[in-house]
Amino acid sequence: MSLAVRSITVDCADPYGLAVWWCKVFDVAMSPEDHPEDPEALCVWGDGPRLLFERVPEAKSGKNRVHIDLQPERGRDAEVERLLALGASFVADHRQPDGNGWVVLADPEGNEFCVERGYSEG
Repeated sequence: MSLAVRSITVDCADPYGLAVWWCKVFDVAMSPEDHPEDPEALCVWGDGPRLLFERVPEAKSGKNRVHIDLQPERGRDAEVERLLALGASFVADHRQPDGNGWVVLADPEGNEFCVERGYSEG
């Protein structure tokens, strides 16, 4: 039996707005099929799983049980600054003096994600 991850689904208040934000993170275009009033929206890049954002009535309460880890091509610190400029919020700093570690950020609806060392940083 073979399985593939089709989507990672994120519950949210504003599916279209959050999909637009994540598409900016990955520097990909929004699907022309998605519209602001839709109950769900997609952010798709490459052949891997897509991010599916679905409207739910309740607000986020507590820490994510599943989150996304990002590894940028460029340096981690530069990527963290770019994401903060896009509207991410800072949650926690787990960087270590030897260059290892990660930074925890949150998207505009408070969903945490991590930024690891960049490919170029070893």
